[in-house]
Amino acid sequence: MIKGLYEAHLPVSNLKQSIEYYKGLGLEFSHSHEDKLAFFWIEKDKSWLGLWETDKVEIEYHPSIRHIAFQVTLEGLKNSVTWLHEKGYEPREAFGFKPIEPFVMAHSGMAHAKIHFNDPDGNSLEFICKLPNPKNITKRMYLSEWEELHKATKIF
Repeated sequence: MIKGLYEAHLPVSNLKQSIEYYKGLGLEFSHSHEDKLAFFWIEKDKSWLGLWETDKVEIEYHPSIRHIAFQVTLEGLKNSVTWLHEKGYEPREAFGFKPIEPFVMAHSGMAHAKIHFNDPDGNSLEFICKLPNPKNITKRMYLSEWEELHKATKIF
């Protein structure tokens, strides 16, 4: 029945400022409604992000709300900290990892590499990609450590 995510929404305090911010991330602007709602394509004609201008941005952040994770390639993720800095955006600490490089959260049979940052309203944004985990590692580490552990397997 479910085939993917069609849309997700975030609250913003200043729609015009947020439109420029998300354009800066490389998302394609689709359309807006009544100067209170704007949509950006995540994948053209497949999924999009809606930004709603509202006072609800005052709701305290929790991982279950006000969070979007954008899927990226491994190569894109490796360059993400530099790319974010070049755009004037700051990666942030997450799960105890300093924002110096992407980090890996591994679970039995799967792993994801990621980096976190915030939009101007404190909405949590994330770049993430799935990683092979043939050794079934279950600990958290920086991506460079992960790659070093897997050099012999020629995954990277």
